[in-house]
Amino acid sequence: MDDIALKIAFIGAAGMTAQWIAWRLHLPAIVLLLAAGFLAGPATGFLNPAEDFGDIYRPIISIAVAVILFEGGLTLNFREIRETSRAVQRIIMIAGPLTWLGTALSAHYIGGLSWPTAVVLGAILIVTGPTVIMPLLRQSQLGARPASLLRWEAIVNDPIGALCAVIAFEAVLVIIGDHDASSVAVEVILGGGGSIALGFVGARLIEWTFIRGHVPEYLKAPVLFAVVIGVYALADMALEEAGLLAVTIMGVFIANTRIASLTDMRRFKETITTLLVSGLFILLTASLTFDDILGLNLQALFFVLSLLFVIRPIAVMVATIGSGATIQERILTSWIAPRGVVAVAVSGLFGALLIDAGIEDANRMIAFSFAVVVTTIVLHGFTLGPLAKLLRLTKMSKPGLLIVGGSRWSTALAAKLQEQEIPVTLADPNWNHLSHARLSDIPVYFGEVLSENAHHTIEPKRFANLIATTDNDAYNALVCTDFGPELGRSHVFQIGREEEQNNRGLSFTLGGRPLTKPGLSFHTFRERFRDGWTFHVTGLTEEYGWDEYMEGRQEDSIVLLWIKPSGAIVFASIASTKPAAGDRVLSFGVPNGGPPKAATELEQELQEEEAEAEARGEANTDPDDIHTDTKLDN
Repeated sequence: MDDIALKIAFIGAAGMTAQWIAWRLHLPAIVLLLAAGFLAGPATGFLNPAEDFGDIYRPIISIAVAVILFEGGLTLNFREIRETSRAVQRIIMIAGPLTWLGTALSAHYIGGLSWPTAVVLGAILIVTGPTVIMPLLRQSQLGARPASLLRWEAIVNDPIGALCAVIAFEAVLVIIGDHDASSVAVEVILGGGGSIALGFVGARLIEWTFIRGHVPEYLKAPVLFAVVIGVYALADMALEEAGLLAVTIMGVFIANTRIASLTDMRRFKETITTLLVSGLFILLTASLTFDDILGLNLQALFFVLSLLFVIRPIAVMVATIGSGATIQERILTSWIAPRGVVAVAVSGLFGALLIDAGIEDANRMIAFSFAVVVTTIVLHGFTLGPLAKLLRLTKMSKPGLLIVGGSRWSTALAAKLQEQEIPVTLADPNWNHLSHARLSDIPVYFGEVLSENAHHTIEPKRFANLIATTDNDAYNALVCTDFGPELGRSHVFQIGREEEQNNRGLSFTLGGRPLTKPGLSFHTFRERFRDGWTFHVTGLTEEYGWDEYMEGRQEDSIVLLWIKPSGAIVFASIASTKPAAGDRVLSFGVPNGGPPKAATELEQELQEEEAEAEARGEANTDPDDIHTDTKLDN
């Protein structure tokens, strides 16, 4: 027992270490997980999952894959597929069968496998695993449309590929005389249809109980987790591997409901999925033997090359003709198709079943599947980013900044950052507050940033940092609390908050970091801006460094942040190091070259701007004079 506990602890530690190194060095995490599994398994013999975990090994793998597919289904909102729905449908309905046919032919004529093994392998390799795609998308800067294409195909194709493998396996049993064709057809139809119905019923049950308050908040995530496992087990009893289809359907339906606490549950599932993906890849790679590896010859190599460079590109390019996808998106999708946990797990299951049915070369199917998985993970993991940049399908080359609150001074801050080529978006639910930003060609979001629509429209993951700048401190804290888990607690900032205020006001677990030290309120920023304070950017050099800058700056000016040569933003309020040569320091202070403008002169400018706005038919209201009663309930 102690030995098993040690190995479980090793799997967890190795998985999280690989994930951390991948994050730190910007490497594909899956590649490092495969390396860890190989070192723990075939290289050293420390792990032998089949012997170490015995009869529970295969159920553990199956349930883990089901949870991963369900979590993937939770990310599939119908709103984001509107622009790519036709392309996704054609990739699944046309490219999938073409890939099955081409892979089976290649496995038989090039790989040398028997027809039964080749047909089942072709069905299995339809899948493009979300266990690989999701981490790759998380690390890449892929645009919304191509990312949606890859994500939807990966998550929907996984259960379909497993179901096709079931059909192929049952067809083989019919051919060799072990099963009756009519009974198999009834079993597949009833099992597949029942799985879809079971997934739908499970989703509706969760929606009804959660929305009506029959389950308390603290139990929602555990109840959801238990229902997912139950739905998978029931569907799998009806038809082998049909449970994967049931939980995927359930996840997609839940993702498109109006459950208020869905965001919190989704974060819980993401945490569980990260642990499961890490552990699964280590376990499955460790289960390889040197006999499996030595079974890979030139035939296997040519089979893999034909799948990557001939079968997949032809299938996708043919399927997406007239689909509305651009040629760049079609090229990227035809190349990026990494296989993952499901391919390995399902091939291991049906390989063993085919061997029991008397198909002698079925054990080679596992080795072929691993060859495809390892090759696609390595090649696609390292080429997704460069190919997306070459095809101009990336979102942005520099970290973006989201500013919530459309006051005059926050608009001026956004304009100054935009001058420095920092991608910035200004968000506010009041259209008039955004008028100056729109006139300055600053990207804006008109609406409530805490809404579900904002989550899909502004894509929070595009931004590296957020600043909440409204006149409502509680709302600023709510925005930072909501975006904190997505962007990172150290990347969300708000005005009007001092660290010493935590004991008297908001808890330190709520809100964001203070934008300035000491924390200045909205009204202080507004008054100083009206007094003529402006934003300044100063570049540092070897000759004119940080010390020289601090000596020569205006006495009352406030250093807000500095911009690294890479475009990364470092906020002064939390910085642990000083700016270096090549950095650009952004400060807020009195204009260089003289005292601030007189209040009367500034008022005259404001009146002229309001007159121009009225002539354009807009409300002539100064956004800085409005107290926005923002609703705090989401």
